Amino acid sequence: MTVQLDQDISMARRKRWVGLLAKADHASLRRLVGHWGAAPDYERLRGPEVGLVMLRGRAGGTGEAFNLGEMTVTRCSVRLPDGTLGHAYVGGRDPEHCETAAWLDALLQTPAYQGDLLASVIEPLEREADARRTLAARKTAATRVDFFTMSTGR
Repeated sequence: MTVQLDQDISMARRKRWVGLLAKADHASLRRLVGHWGAAPDYERLRGPEVGLVMLRGRAGGTGEAFNLGEMTVTRCSVRLPDGTLGHAYVGGRDPEHCETAAWLDALLQTPAYQGDLLASVIEPLEREADARRTLAARKTAATRVDFFTMSTGR
């Protein structure tokens, strides 16, 4: 049971950083990894390759699934000299961003690099994502209409 719990925790942590790396602004990502200089040694296993994915949706969240449209994505897979694999899928056409995200994913799985990368890359990316969500929520709240008040406020 403990092994499964540890695996679940590590998968949740990896899911968090993979999402942050994929959604990060590429300029911010370059700035945060800039102190590393050249990327560590790794082998490209796949890509970076640009392709399309089909987006599916549901009306109201419960209706029958339908094809919403296509989205361009870039994917990349790398392997570190110790055999650790890193993968990334990034929305849009940015091979450099995707390759950077893939080698960061691999390094973040390595205990020797994980602590420093979590502190110097992942946590700042998380703060930036939180700031973007807060700004979007404020903009949405500023345009909110309270229909109850409008209908009873004669």
